[in-house]
Amino acid sequence: MDSAASLDVRTPPESAEVECEAAVPVRQAKLLKRVVAKGVRIASQPGFVLHSYPYKETSLIIEVFSRDYGRVALVAKGAKRPHSQLRNVLQTFQPLSMGWSGKSDIRTLISAEWVGGMLPLEKSGLLCGFYLNELLVKFLVRDEPHPVLFDHYVSTLNQLAHHEPAPIVLRKFEQALLSESGLIADLSYCTVAKTKVIAEKHYVIDPETGARPARIIDKIPHILGQTLLDMQAGEYQDAITQSQSKMLMRYLLAHHLHGIPLNTRQILIDLQKL
Repeated sequence: MDSAASLDVRTPPESAEVECEAAVPVRQAKLLKRVVAKGVRIASQPGFVLHSYPYKETSLIIEVFSRDYGRVALVAKGAKRPHSQLRNVLQTFQPLSMGWSGKSDIRTLISAEWVGGMLPLEKSGLLCGFYLNELLVKFLVRDEPHPVLFDHYVSTLNQLAHHEPAPIVLRKFEQALLSESGLIADLSYCTVAKTKVIAEKHYVIDPETGARPARIIDKIPHILGQTLLDMQAGEYQDAITQSQSKMLMRYLLAHHLHGIPLNTRQILIDLQKL
């Protein structure tokens, strides 16, 4: 999902970012911004812990979703010590103000403060939250900003905490994730007819090209045009839209994950059976 750019950015000068914005394509400018950001000290950055795992005897590696720098890997030194101030702060689904420094792929956490203002997730909402985090870890390239998706993530956590219908909340987030990652385009646009999809007709979503009329030989999900129109508009009240959007998102996520299973989804399925 990450593309290379033909820039020499090994030792960028302080003005490199400004010059780049005016002289090279936007994609290359974003790459240079990411490389420059790796070598500076970041402070007071809104973020959430997505996942953590032990590092050496007393430390943790944490995967963070930050508003302005995207997914970042940080080492939290001493976070496993009994009296560490970080021990109770680095919790999932809690809004944090964070700071870090370093030039390597895994930088060093230098501060983390709880911001507050969000209700905790409980019961099924908690498992849905872990599902969101697993999607972000598996889909987002490190050091690529996604401020719109970050805001959507915060909104989704709030909706789950207020017990809004999880299937609808999750479908909207899945769609936002694929859209922000550049993996789906406008669902209401037929790429063959070059027009808006027709509500009464059936379509398939080709992961590479978008919506096209369904054929009998197509083995991928056949979706009503009305469902695609509803999804693009963020309207999920209709029962058929809810059912077909779930089927479509499962197919698209599985395609882009190349068959790698989602652990949290399997847990959700097992719990539903019980």
